[in-house]
Amino acid sequence: MLITGFPAGPLAANCYVLAGGDTGDCVVVDPGQQAADPLRALLAEHGLRATAVLLTHGHFDHVASAATVCDGYGTDVDICGGDVAMLTDPLSALSKEFQAMLPQFLGPGGSLDNLRPARLTPLAGGEHLSAAGVEIDALAVPGHTPGSMTYRVRASAASGEGDGGGAGGQPDVLLTGDTLFAGTIGRTDLPGGSMPRILESIGRQLLSLPDDAVVLPGHGGQTTIGAERTGNPFLAELSPGR
Repeated sequence: MLITGFPAGPLAANCYVLAGGDTGDCVVVDPGQQAADPLRALLAEHGLRATAVLLTHGHFDHVASAATVCDGYGTDVDICGGDVAMLTDPLSALSKEFQAMLPQFLGPGGSLDNLRPARLTPLAGGEHLSAAGVEIDALAVPGHTPGSMTYRVRASAASGEGDGGGAGGQPDVLLTGDTLFAGTIGRTDLPGGSMPRILESIGRQLLSLPDDAVVLPGHGGQTTIGAERTGNPFLAELSPGR
Protein backbone atom coordinates (compact mmCIF):
# COMPACT_ATOMS: atom_id res chain seq x y z
CA MET A 1 0.00 0.00 0.00
CA LEU A 2 1.20 3.48 -0.86
CA ILE A 3 0.66 6.14 1.80
CA THR A 4 2.30 9.47 1.20
CA GLY A 5 1.56 13.14 1.64
CA PHE A 6 2.78 16.67 2.13
CA PRO A 7 2.00 19.77 4.21
CA ALA A 8 0.13 22.46 2.30
CA GLY A 9 -0.60 26.12 2.75
CA PRO A 10 0.37 28.69 5.39
CA LEU A 11 -0.97 26.47 8.19
CA ALA A 12 0.88 23.39 6.88
CA ALA A 13 -2.14 21.11 6.91
CA ASN A 14 -1.18 17.59 5.86
CA CYS A 15 -2.70 16.26 2.65
CA TYR A 16 -2.45 12.49 2.25
CA VAL A 17 -2.66 10.09 -0.70
CA LEU A 18 -3.45 6.38 -0.30
CA ALA A 19 -3.43 3.66 -2.94
CA GLY A 20 -3.90 -0.03 -2.23
CA GLY A 21 -3.69 -1.66 -5.61
CA ASP A 22 -2.25 -1.42 -9.11
CA THR A 23 -5.31 0.13 -10.75
CA GLY A 24 -3.89 3.66 -10.66
CA ASP A 25 -6.71 4.81 -8.39
CA CYS A 26 -6.07 6.61 -5.12
CA VAL A 27 -7.80 8.22 -2.16
CA VAL A 28 -6.96 11.83 -1.26
CA VAL A 29 -7.46 13.00 2.32
CA ASP A 30 -7.70 16.71 3.24
CA PRO A 31 -6.66 18.65 0.13
CA GLY A 32 -6.34 22.00 1.88
CA GLN A 33 -4.94 25.41 1.06
CA GLN A 34 -2.65 25.52 -1.96
CA ALA A 35 -2.75 21.72 -2.22
CA ALA A 36 -4.04 21.35 -5.78
CA ASP A 37 -0.76 21.89 -7.65
CA PRO A 38 1.53 19.78 -5.42
CA LEU A 39 -1.15 17.08 -5.34
CA ARG A 40 -1.33 17.04 -9.12
CA ALA A 41 2.45 16.67 -9.29
CA LEU A 42 2.45 13.89 -6.71
CA LEU A 43 -0.26 11.94 -8.52
CA ALA A 44 1.59 12.33 -11.82
CA GLU A 45 4.80 11.08 -10.19
CA HIS A 46 3.08 7.88 -9.07
CA GLY A 47 0.80 7.51 -12.08
CA LEU A 48 -2.35 7.92 -9.98
CA ARG A 49 -5.78 9.47 -10.38
CA ALA A 50 -8.03 10.53 -7.50
CA THR A 51 -11.22 8.47 -7.29
CA ALA A 52 -12.22 9.42 -3.73
CA VAL A 53 -11.66 12.47 -1.53
CA LEU A 54 -12.14 12.33 2.23
CA LEU A 55 -12.20 15.28 4.61
CA THR A 56 -11.44 14.86 8.30
CA HIS A 57 -13.34 18.05 9.16
CA GLY A 58 -14.53 21.30 7.64
CA HIS A 59 -11.92 23.92 8.58
CA PHE A 60 -10.66 25.84 5.57
CA ASP A 61 -7.01 24.81 5.91
CA HIS A 62 -8.07 21.18 5.32
CA VAL A 63 -10.74 21.67 2.63
CA ALA A 64 -9.74 24.71 0.55
CA SER A 65 -8.73 22.67 -2.53
CA ALA A 66 -11.41 19.99 -2.21
CA ALA A 67 -13.72 21.52 -4.81
CA THR A 68 -10.85 21.95 -7.28
CA VAL A 69 -9.70 18.35 -6.80
CA CYS A 70 -13.16 16.77 -6.79
CA ASP A 71 -14.47 18.75 -9.73
CA GLY A 72 -11.24 18.19 -11.67
CA TYR A 73 -11.29 14.42 -11.21
CA GLY A 74 -15.08 14.05 -11.25
CA THR A 75 -15.30 12.46 -7.81
CA ASP A 76 -17.33 13.01 -4.66
CA VAL A 77 -16.05 14.41 -1.40
CA ASP A 78 -16.95 12.54 1.78
CA ILE A 79 -17.30 14.62 4.95
CA CYS A 80 -19.27 14.23 8.15
CA GLY A 81 -22.69 15.82 7.86
CA GLY A 82 -22.00 17.88 10.96
CA ASP A 83 -19.35 19.91 9.12
CA VAL A 84 -20.98 20.28 5.69
CA ALA A 85 -22.16 23.82 6.46
CA MET A 86 -18.53 24.93 6.87
CA LEU A 87 -17.98 24.41 3.14
CA THR A 88 -20.53 27.09 2.28
CA ASP A 89 -19.92 29.32 5.31
CA PRO A 90 -16.32 28.78 6.43
CA LEU A 91 -16.29 31.89 8.61
CA SER A 92 -18.95 30.33 10.84
CA ALA A 93 -16.33 27.86 12.09
CA LEU A 94 -13.84 30.56 13.07
CA SER A 95 -13.71 32.81 16.10
CA LYS A 96 -13.79 36.58 15.67
CA GLU A 97 -10.14 36.66 16.68
CA PHE A 98 -9.20 34.10 14.03
CA GLN A 99 -11.24 35.91 11.40
CA ALA A 100 -9.25 39.06 12.13
CA MET A 101 -6.04 37.15 11.34
CA LEU A 102 -7.35 35.60 8.11
CA PRO A 103 -5.58 37.96 5.68
CA GLN A 104 -2.18 36.66 6.78
CA PHE A 105 -3.31 33.07 6.17
CA LEU A 106 -5.06 33.68 2.86
CA GLY A 107 -2.44 35.88 1.20
CA PRO A 108 -3.02 38.44 -1.56
CA GLY A 109 -6.19 37.67 -3.47
CA GLY A 110 -6.96 34.71 -1.24
CA SER A 111 -10.59 33.77 -0.82
CA LEU A 112 -12.80 31.32 1.04
CA ASP A 113 -15.50 31.40 -1.64
CA ASN A 114 -16.78 28.31 -3.46
CA LEU A 115 -15.26 25.67 -1.16
CA ARG A 116 -18.12 23.21 -1.60
CA PRO A 117 -17.57 20.57 -4.33
CA ALA A 118 -20.35 19.84 -6.79
CA ARG A 119 -20.61 16.25 -5.56
CA LEU A 120 -20.75 15.60 -1.83
CA THR A 121 -21.54 12.56 0.31
CA PRO A 122 -22.31 13.26 3.97
CA LEU A 123 -21.12 10.70 6.51
CA ALA A 124 -22.44 10.01 10.00
CA GLY A 125 -19.64 7.79 11.33
CA GLY A 126 -19.66 4.01 11.36
CA GLU A 127 -19.48 3.67 7.59
CA HIS A 128 -17.08 1.27 5.90
CA LEU A 129 -15.57 2.70 2.74
CA SER A 130 -13.78 0.73 0.06
CA ALA A 131 -11.91 2.74 -2.56
CA ALA A 132 -8.72 2.40 -4.61
CA GLY A 133 -7.96 -0.94 -2.96
CA VAL A 134 -8.09 0.65 0.50
CA GLU A 135 -10.47 -0.47 3.25
CA ILE A 136 -11.44 2.42 5.50
CA ASP A 137 -13.63 2.77 8.58
CA ALA A 138 -15.10 6.22 9.20
CA LEU A 139 -14.99 6.99 12.94
CA ALA A 140 -16.93 9.95 14.30
CA VAL A 141 -14.73 11.87 16.75
CA PRO A 142 -16.55 15.14 17.52
CA GLY A 143 -14.81 17.70 19.68
CA HIS A 144 -12.46 19.75 17.51
CA THR A 145 -15.51 20.36 15.32
CA PRO A 146 -18.99 18.82 15.55
CA GLY A 147 -18.25 16.66 12.49
CA SER A 148 -14.63 15.67 13.01
CA MET A 149 -13.77 12.24 11.59
CA THR A 150 -10.88 9.83 11.90
CA TYR A 151 -10.36 7.45 8.98
CA ARG A 152 -9.05 4.05 10.04
CA VAL A 153 -7.18 2.39 7.20
CA ARG A 154 -7.06 -1.35 7.65
CA ALA A 155 -3.64 -1.84 6.13
CA SER A 156 -3.38 -5.58 6.83
CA ALA A 157 -6.81 -6.31 5.44
CA ALA A 158 -5.92 -4.45 2.25
CA SER A 159 -2.84 -6.67 1.99
CA GLY A 160 -4.86 -9.82 2.61
CA GLU A 161 -3.33 -10.37 6.04
CA GLY A 162 -6.30 -10.19 8.38
CA ASP A 163 -8.15 -7.57 10.36
CA GLY A 164 -5.39 -5.10 11.18
CA GLY A 165 -3.16 -4.67 14.18
CA GLY A 166 -2.79 -8.39 14.69
CA ALA A 167 0.21 -10.66 14.78
CA GLY A 168 1.90 -10.88 11.44
CA GLY A 169 -0.11 -8.02 9.95
CA GLN A 170 0.76 -4.46 9.15
CA PRO A 171 -0.56 -1.92 11.67
CA ASP A 172 -3.69 0.06 11.04
CA VAL A 173 -3.24 3.67 10.00
CA LEU A 174 -5.36 6.45 11.49
CA LEU A 175 -5.87 9.74 9.68
CA THR A 176 -6.91 11.81 12.67
CA GLY A 177 -7.19 15.30 11.23
CA ASP A 178 -7.07 17.83 14.05
CA THR A 179 -8.33 15.46 16.74
CA LEU A 180 -5.07 13.82 17.86
CA PHE A 181 -1.48 14.95 17.27
CA ALA A 182 1.90 13.82 18.51
CA GLY A 183 1.93 14.95 22.12
CA THR A 184 -1.24 17.01 22.06
CA ILE A 185 -4.86 17.18 20.89
CA GLY A 186 -6.89 19.51 18.70
CA ARG A 187 -7.98 22.93 19.85
CA THR A 188 -11.53 23.23 21.13
CA ASP A 189 -11.89 27.00 21.43
CA LEU A 190 -13.36 27.56 17.96
CA PRO A 191 -17.13 27.52 17.31
CA GLY A 192 -18.51 24.01 17.77
CA GLY A 193 -15.46 22.80 19.71
CA SER A 194 -15.75 20.97 23.03
CA MET A 195 -13.00 19.72 25.33
CA PRO A 196 -15.23 17.08 27.03
CA ARG A 197 -16.35 15.78 23.63
CA ILE A 198 -12.88 15.54 22.10
CA LEU A 199 -11.54 13.68 25.14
CA GLU A 200 -14.51 11.33 25.10
CA SER A 201 -14.06 10.73 21.37
CA ILE A 202 -10.36 9.96 21.72
CA GLY A 203 -10.92 7.66 24.68
CA ARG A 204 -13.78 5.74 23.05
CA GLN A 205 -12.73 5.63 19.41
CA LEU A 206 -8.93 5.89 19.34
CA LEU A 207 -7.51 4.57 22.60
CA SER A 208 -9.52 1.40 22.04
CA LEU A 209 -7.25 0.61 19.08
CA PRO A 210 -3.95 -1.30 19.16
CA ASP A 211 -0.81 0.43 20.41
CA ASP A 212 0.94 -0.08 17.07
CA ALA A 213 -1.74 1.79 15.11
CA VAL A 214 0.03 4.60 13.25
CA VAL A 215 -1.40 8.10 13.68
CA LEU A 216 -1.10 10.46 10.71
CA PRO A 217 -2.37 13.78 12.03
CA GLY A 218 -3.62 16.87 10.26
CA HIS A 219 -0.49 18.83 11.19
CA GLY A 220 3.01 17.73 12.13
CA GLY A 221 4.63 14.31 12.17
CA GLN A 222 3.29 10.84 12.75
CA THR A 223 3.00 9.00 16.04
CA THR A 224 1.31 5.85 17.36
CA ILE A 225 -1.60 5.16 19.65
CA GLY A 226 0.76 3.53 22.14
CA ALA A 227 3.02 6.58 22.27
CA GLU A 228 0.05 8.88 22.84
CA ARG A 229 -1.55 6.56 25.38
CA THR A 230 1.56 6.72 27.56
CA GLY A 231 3.06 10.10 26.73
CA ASN A 232 0.32 12.54 25.76
CA PRO A 233 -0.39 14.75 28.79
CA PHE A 234 -3.97 15.43 27.67
CA LEU A 235 -4.79 11.72 27.73
CA ALA A 236 -3.31 10.81 31.11
CA GLU A 237 -6.69 10.44 32.81
CA LEU A 238 -8.46 8.63 29.99
CA SER A 239 -9.30 4.95 30.02
CA PRO A 240 -9.35 3.12 26.69
CA GLY A 241 -12.89 2.48 25.46
CA ARG A 242 -12.46 -1.23 24.96
